[in-house]
Amino acid sequence: MYQHVHSPLPGQMMRRPLLISSILRHADRHFGDREIVSRQDDGSLHRYTYRDCHSRSRKLAGALAAMDVRMGDRVGTLAWNGHRHLELYYAVSGSGAVIHTINPRLHAEQLAFIINDAGDQHLFFERSFAPLVKSIAPRCPNVKSFILLDRDAAGIEGIPRLVCYEDLIAARDDDYTWPVFDEDAASGLCYTSGTTGNPKGVLYSHRSTMLHSYASVAPDMLNLSARDCVMPVVPMFHVNAWGLPYSAALVGAKLVLPGPALDGASLHELFEREGVTFSAGVPTIWLGLLNHVRGNGLRFSTFARTVIGGSACPPALMDAFRDDYGVQVIHAFGMTEISPIATVCTLQAHHAALPPAEQRLLLQAQGRVPFGVDMKIVDDDGAELPWDGQTFGHLMVRGPWVVDAYFQQPPGSAVVDGWFPTGDVSTISADGYMRITDRSKDLIKSGGEWIGSIDLENIAMAHASVLQAACVAVAHPKWEERPLLVVVRKPGCALERDALLAHFEGKVARWWIPDDVVFVDSLPMGPTGKVQKNRIRERYRDHLIKTTSENRGQTPRV
Repeated sequence: MYQHVHSPLPGQMMRRPLLISSILRHADRHFGDREIVSRQDDGSLHRYTYRDCHSRSRKLAGALAAMDVRMGDRVGTLAWNGHRHLELYYAVSGSGAVIHTINPRLHAEQLAFIINDAGDQHLFFERSFAPLVKSIAPRCPNVKSFILLDRDAAGIEGIPRLVCYEDLIAARDDDYTWPVFDEDAASGLCYTSGTTGNPKGVLYSHRSTMLHSYASVAPDMLNLSARDCVMPVVPMFHVNAWGLPYSAALVGAKLVLPGPALDGASLHELFEREGVTFSAGVPTIWLGLLNHVRGNGLRFSTFARTVIGGSACPPALMDAFRDDYGVQVIHAFGMTEISPIATVCTLQAHHAALPPAEQRLLLQAQGRVPFGVDMKIVDDDGAELPWDGQTFGHLMVRGPWVVDAYFQQPPGSAVVDGWFPTGDVSTISADGYMRITDRSKDLIKSGGEWIGSIDLENIAMAHASVLQAACVAVAHPKWEERPLLVVVRKPGCALERDALLAHFEGKVARWWIPDDVVFVDSLPMGPTGKVQKNRIRERYRDHLIKTTSENRGQTPRV
């Protein structure tokens, strides 16, 4: 823990609070003509500039004040990546209220719980979510108004206290003056995906968001500049689109917001039309894009690099983008609780002398921390473990954009001795590169020894006939648990169990090789694009018990 000591001689520099409104004001002043492009529900493109965005955000902030939205009040959003959502990002937080971005992929009960738990005063929503809002409105009695993000409310029925967004700001002038307040004031609220129990809120501050934005644009992080065209494919309801709506404006990059159409064809068309140079998203999105460009003989004209996070990126996917299309894949790690960036994987100067194969292996790690974040690994008793690249332990992080407590919980309740336990099992190399070996809950304990599921999934994904793979622990009559592979074949491929298991020979210890393979049409996906291993484990937990009569899974390979 830090010990605060008051100096007898304080510095004499200006005291200017770090506030989110200053980002948009800076973008207007220095990059006012830089374009912001949004694809709307009907497929049309909306174009305007940072100057326009600043003007409309001030109008919206004035409208919120007229609605009696006060400092600290929560304002919810159910919206895709678009220009109105961007205006909400700045207007709500800039005025001193708290923007609460809500994942519309959650089921109705969770949505109602989140809105009520957050205490949302107003809810802004896209037209495509009108049926969802209609279903949950009766369960959200404290929401004062539901604001449709559109020009008119034609065709929207059954939603109480309905207001149209454009009507809301049409009567306002853009002479609103951004207030100045404490940088530690809350700015945004995001909830975890709630795979085990109810979702938990993470309350960001202006200070934490600004410091995260500063760190993320650095050369060894996302390396963003005014020369870039940035398209956040990761949704703006998922940890603030990994901070890109802030960091793009911070450096004056062109910003492209893709709306709801995130299929490979739609993304590639927008990449090419708008000259996108940088993007970000989860592995499943990039897998869909890769399959589209491969299947149609397409290339990328400007797309140079992408950051992939949310879950481990299969090395085969990284290699395909780099080798076949010249796109640099940047591996990163983060969480809702870490704003989200904790590590980014880029090479250091002394790595230039490494053979290409060793460089590739290193770039498969989750990477190293930026200044501001610290990390360590510990054993089950909390003792710190060595950074040798081999010893794995529970990953702990701390820093100015790391959660201290969940929303409405006591200070410090989310941390252990000042460190936040991420729930990941990792190694850290001598030069600070962290590599996740598994989530704590996904480790497989076979005969008292641990097996990491991520390594097995990556090997399976490297097979030419595998589209997706998940590896889970299932019960075994002798070894307690054994690994089971659940696989989606690529279209037209006739891959069989024994051929896939033979693919593991020589790549891992024989006792690590999965006992069986189940082929499925698709894997269950969660609301943030991650494979839901808990559902797979539940479905197949007795798979090896049931197949013992067929002499499968009797003993691990030795």
